[in-house]
Amino acid sequence: MNDSLVVVVDRDEETAHELRALIEEADFECQIVASVSNFDKEVDGSPAIVFAGCDDDPDGLVELLATEPVRRANEIVAVGSREHSESLREHIGRAGALFVAKPIDQAFVREILDDVRAEVRRAHSGATPDPTGTPLAQCGLLRGSARPMQRLYRLIRKVAPTRTTVLVTGESGTGKELVAQTIHMSSNVADGPFLAVNCGAIPGELIESELFGHERGSFSGAERTHRGVFERATGGTLFLDEITEMPASAQVKLLRVLEAGSFQRVGGEKDIESDVRIVAASNRDPSDAIEADLLRQDLYYRIAQFSLWLPPLRERGDDIVGLARIFLHELNEQNNTDAYLTEEVENALLAYGWPGNVRELRSVVERAYIVGNSEITLAELPRLQDAGVEEGEYLRVTVGSSLDDSERRLIFATLDANRGDKRRTAEVLGISLKTLYNRLNRYADEGRAAGDGD
Repeated sequence: MNDSLVVVVDRDEETAHELRALIEEADFECQIVASVSNFDKEVDGSPAIVFAGCDDDPDGLVELLATEPVRRANEIVAVGSREHSESLREHIGRAGALFVAKPIDQAFVREILDDVRAEVRRAHSGATPDPTGTPLAQCGLLRGSARPMQRLYRLIRKVAPTRTTVLVTGESGTGKELVAQTIHMSSNVADGPFLAVNCGAIPGELIESELFGHERGSFSGAERTHRGVFERATGGTLFLDEITEMPASAQVKLLRVLEAGSFQRVGGEKDIESDVRIVAASNRDPSDAIEADLLRQDLYYRIAQFSLWLPPLRERGDDIVGLARIFLHELNEQNNTDAYLTEEVENALLAYGWPGNVRELRSVVERAYIVGNSEITLAELPRLQDAGVEEGEYLRVTVGSSLDDSERRLIFATLDANRGDKRRTAEVLGISLKTLYNRLNRYADEGRAAGDGD
């Protein structure tokens, strides 16, 4: 990582030189690259910021956003005309990139540069150590110092004070509800209620009533008037988790409410004003969910006014050990003990793939604490010992490993190799996209069950 470097990838010389002046004014080095194909050849490592033009080569921008050095940058900024921003909105949102329209808003660009420069300085000065001695940055209820987390914090600080609808995506167990709560805590409706609804946990015939309420006698069993979550969350934030699990009929009605700003209870005739901040979430890739008819495209555009992506735990490096120490410290505080993780255990934590993400890590630490003594060793971590597969450019399966576990490892290794692209992963594995989602959902359910059991 080159924290002092900003790269501009744009064939538009006038725009590139205007950006260079602003970049150098902010005390960054500037490197101009004429095309996406030259990026890997000319840029060494990951820069602090990448400004990428999207007018001349929109397909190239999509390719660039998927490359590892760009994904690891503190900030990605797409630059182009507004018409191109509309056609590339999905890719820009999935990459967590900002968009700057031409003619360039110089004040906005300066703000981006100042924000990243401040973030780089914070990183060099070090985060404040927690009681375990592990320096992890914090933003609201979120902990972690990995670069993807630092970038997430900055985006949260940007969007929280607004009333913009936010879509949070990421694998199960990464902490999407914590992001929603952090946005609420940092918003101008922080004094109002925060309500969370799991759209996949409500039967289809009841979800409209749960969202918008119902009048007495509106259907069999409606013995009293019921206020839905939209009404109960008035003046606050409503978190719609697993939005892609909502029935299509309910998605249509949700879209109407978001567009009209009002709703009616089931069986009612009176319009009720909707005064809530919406944060939605899904563990599915939105484009895949749209293709599989699980998410209406028009609803996606409405809820994804601002997109946030949570990195999987396996991409957060030393955050894994830092979080494990924090979880163990909390248990020590609760029980007046002094348990600690051995170096061998911490190395094993770093080497494990964490399909259940932070939720699974907490579960593993709690189980090891319960069955172990003051010194927690590998003997207390059977889940990590029995992995049975060595990952890298290949997979080596130990004789005696279960077929289910080997399949799980193969799926996650292939997913990693394809940078999280589920469609490409399914193609490589020779299975349908639906089958891949079924496998991932099953693994997520198993991770949740393990967490509930602890």
